[in-house]
Amino acid sequence: MRDTREVLRTDYQKSVAAYGNTHQQDPVNLRLGEVDGLYHHHYGLGEYDPSVLEGPEETRQERITRELHRLETAQADVLLDHLGAVTADDMLLDCGSGRGGTSFMAHQRFGCQVDGVSISEYQVGFANTQAEERGVSDRVRFHFRNMLDTRFETASRRGAWTNETTMYVDLFELYAEVSRVLEFGGRYVCVTGCSNDVAGGRSMAVSRIDEHYTCNIHPRSAYFKAMAANNLVPINVVDLTAQTIPYWELRATSSLATGIEEPFLTAYEEGSLHYLLIAADRV
Repeated sequence: MRDTREVLRTDYQKSVAAYGNTHQQDPVNLRLGEVDGLYHHHYGLGEYDPSVLEGPEETRQERITRELHRLETAQADVLLDHLGAVTADDMLLDCGSGRGGTSFMAHQRFGCQVDGVSISEYQVGFANTQAEERGVSDRVRFHFRNMLDTRFETASRRGAWTNETTMYVDLFELYAEVSRVLEFGGRYVCVTGCSNDVAGGRSMAVSRIDEHYTCNIHPRSAYFKAMAANNLVPINVVDLTAQTIPYWELRATSSLATGIEEPFLTAYEEGSLHYLLIAADRV
């Protein structure tokens, strides 16, 4: 394990890492992951099955939990759909890998080596334990490293992604590192919430989300400026906003609701926040 001082270089990074370490018992992530042992740190996509709200009251929350987990797993599937042609001989990078959910799904789909990086030592330990329990620790590994300085070899990765993690870093620094580790023609995929430049500033709802998660949601334009500056050319941009709203509507009915559901729904419905997928090629 690397020295903490080498990984956490600013007070803000230390505070983000502390959040990841001290919120290790976050009931939302843990309860959803317990459904099938696949632990995510992102939200969901798609219409939910309304039947989960019907039936016996005593099992209603269990049904909702299973459905929320199905939607968050569907989100990771959509991200992986946009990675392009990946073979078992390729290597992938998960920037901000959390407890490892998307990394395990990538390995299961492509059979390739996947490395994840996180500045939370707790998350890295949890994910590596998961890899051992799944019998894939020789192919899926997690590292206590900064996504702005991954220490992986230049042009060593066929693909890389960020799944709701870019709001914690400077985009120009991140995309300089992503561009460095990707081979020519490699694919980067980002799923993120971003503020709407057209709205003319941050809304109150977006500010509440930032405060809740100790993050800094970037405006939509910042992504394309930072990519253009670092040889990443978008090939596909998908507005997922309408597809993520059902997740938040269902989560608001759950016993796992944290109170942040209303700001998300407000921001999406008023148009001050967009949920985007951006796929870009390294040129």
